[in-house]
Amino acid sequence: MSRLRTEVPGPRSRELSARRKAAVAAGVGSTLPVFVDHAEPGLLVDVDGNRLIDLASGIAVTGVGNPAPRVAAAVHEQVDRFTHTCFMVTPYEGYVEVCERLAELTPGAHDKRSVLLNSGAEAVENAVKIARRATGRAGVVVFDHAYHGRTNLTMALTAKEMPYKHGFGPFTPGVRRVPGSYPLLDGLNGVEAARRAVAAVERPEEVACVVVEPVQGEGGFVVPASGFLPELARWCREHGVLLVADEIQTGFCRTGSWFASDHESVVPDLVTTAKGIAGGLPLSAVTGRAEVMDAVHAGGLGGTYGGNPLACAAALGAVDTMRELDLNAAARRIEAVALPRLRDLPGVVEARGRGAMLAVELASAEVAGRVAARCHQAGVVVLTCGTRGNVIRLLPPLVIPDELLAEGLDVLEGAMA
Repeated sequence: MSRLRTEVPGPRSRELSARRKAAVAAGVGSTLPVFVDHAEPGLLVDVDGNRLIDLASGIAVTGVGNPAPRVAAAVHEQVDRFTHTCFMVTPYEGYVEVCERLAELTPGAHDKRSVLLNSGAEAVENAVKIARRATGRAGVVVFDHAYHGRTNLTMALTAKEMPYKHGFGPFTPGVRRVPGSYPLLDGLNGVEAARRAVAAVERPEEVACVVVEPVQGEGGFVVPASGFLPELARWCREHGVLLVADEIQTGFCRTGSWFASDHESVVPDLVTTAKGIAGGLPLSAVTGRAEVMDAVHAGGLGGTYGGNPLACAAALGAVDTMRELDLNAAARRIEAVALPRLRDLPGVVEARGRGAMLAVELASAEVAGRVAARCHQAGVVVLTCGTRGNVIRLLPPLVIPDELLAEGLDVLEGAMA
């Protein structure tokens, strides 16, 4: 059970918030202004001793636990050996082993190569670079409600204006935005939605890649209608366009499969990963067809910290944990428990999602904000999302104990009521 010793935030967190205001840029926001002291399975324990049920996992990062024993042990062992050399200066086995795991786990049995980076936005940016170099084309197609990051290029790919893009332009040219599949709003089946999308693409012979989230994240946890992704992949093959699956939030067991593309047996040309890959350490990757990845000249990819040895050790420990605990099955169990309850909540426009990536769409951003605030005051960490800010999203750790998940859902139900 969660236990609150003080109001949320408590006095110690408020003291730290005052220090933060004097030292941290105002543009860095926080959903819940409590300062965490340590974590336990499914719980964040703040500096005031409040034990908060974690239904966010640091935005889908700590699915394997926080800390996960295998991840912590692997990092401790590596930090005693060395912390950095830069793979571009002197390589090390951990980087190679992570790339081997990615080749094994990402969709498709074709020959693959990977590059390791630091953040999800960096992965998406490099995927576009690779696609442009491999195809000799410049155009990039993205979708309504998409989120792909906060760099200049990835802001151009991202749909949501506030807070991600407002006042930061001009953005990288060459990006074409088309309608996606949002079954609640468009009423189209998957094939219809895909054909509507590609019909809006002018001069496909100039398009290097289509970048798509198999389940949209910040845009509202929108699950495309069945058939949308396969039809999109077919169009890409027909026109020599590379399909880039942004699996940064959906990857590594989050949706009940290793990757969300697996649900419809879609095999992308390039896959971007981050978040759940390394149990909380900064690591991302682009994995793709060997002939596409190897089209880039030597020295064209990389970065000082990309594939840092500590992050690689953490990733190997995280993947071992996913396999040992069968976290794909755990995500499916969370869906089986939570989704029926979400559908029965009062005031829900739609409950949706896959695995442990679940959401409820509400009438307005104001309603969603009030519900989230009530959950926070009761000691449950939830997040909002959606282009209109009217969606409550749930991303519990895949190892959350059953009783904590049930209690968190009880609190959400009370907040909705």
